[in-house]
Amino acid sequence: MDYKRNAIYFTPPPGPFADFGAGWLGWDPATGQRPPAPDIAGLPAAREDITATPRKYGLHATIKPPFRLADGQSVDALNGALRDLCGQLDTIRLDGLDCAALGRFLALVPCGDTTALDTLAARVVRDLDRFRAPPSEAELTRRRAGGLSPSQEGLLTQWGYPYVMDEFRFHITLTGKLPKAQTAAVREILEPHITPLLPRPFTIDALSLMGEDDEGVFHLIHRHALSG
Repeated sequence: MDYKRNAIYFTPPPGPFADFGAGWLGWDPATGQRPPAPDIAGLPAAREDITATPRKYGLHATIKPPFRLADGQSVDALNGALRDLCGQLDTIRLDGLDCAALGRFLALVPCGDTTALDTLAARVVRDLDRFRAPPSEAELTRRRAGGLSPSQEGLLTQWGYPYVMDEFRFHITLTGKLPKAQTAAVREILEPHITPLLPRPFTIDALSLMGEDDEGVFHLIHRHALSG
């Protein structure tokens, strides 16, 4: 398959947590299927609407944001470079994951000291940047539309995305932006279903190369173990 863009994500390994997340969002990038939805009663809006924005990405946390390949680069070369890099990176263990409201959307955020995780993400962004084509003017305009701080503007210029390096915050997105009145309600209803499935401790032992198809949906290309 040809891909419009590629990205480096954390994706959970196969198991109950990954299965629930795929069903909740309505997309499994590992299988390329739309799995059955979990039975969750009482949501203030249709699950399909609550999860419409993050659905195309699948259950993931962004490490290196989506980018077009630079001239002369290929998915195979990127995959090989990610494999080699993962061979130098150590597994990261954190206390766990918690469901939290980040502004108007819900996400899973790590518990404990994230210094090692932040360092890993920065290295992936930096070491694989030779594969990234510069963003188009349309992409830059879209990123700036919501307003950026001077630091974020500098990161956008250097790395093609404003929320990397010092602005990076690891999170696994569960919803799109919700009306303020719905955020707490969705969290209250969702937490009892997802909390028992969350890993404790939470281990990051692999990184995933992803590809975006012509319809804007992301697929897992390869999941590489961290073996440093």
